[in-house]
Amino acid sequence: MAASCSSSKSIMKVAVMVVLVVVAATVVDGQSCNAQLSGLNVCGEFVVPGADRTNPSAECCNALEAVPSECLCNTFRIASRLPSRCNIPTLSCS
Repeated sequence: MAASCSSSKSIMKVAVMVVLVVVAATVVDGQSCNAQLSGLNVCGEFVVPGADRTNPSAECCNALEAVPSECLCNTFRIASRLPSRCNIPTLSCS
């Protein structure tokens, strides 16, 4: 089970890194969203599968609140298109 958890954490880290790279190109109102989204790193321990802590810290909530909603929406839109552009199966979350 430990190997599975470690593998899940590695996959999540790679996914977060990919999203952050994609975000570097995301621009809202002429400004990059990268700075605001990189502040969400403090939320990492709350979103990794198997995380011990499920309730986000005040620091995480403050970082999330600081990100303009359009930055979040554009990031999700871009990230959701990646699988098809990489010729891999579309992500299906249930």
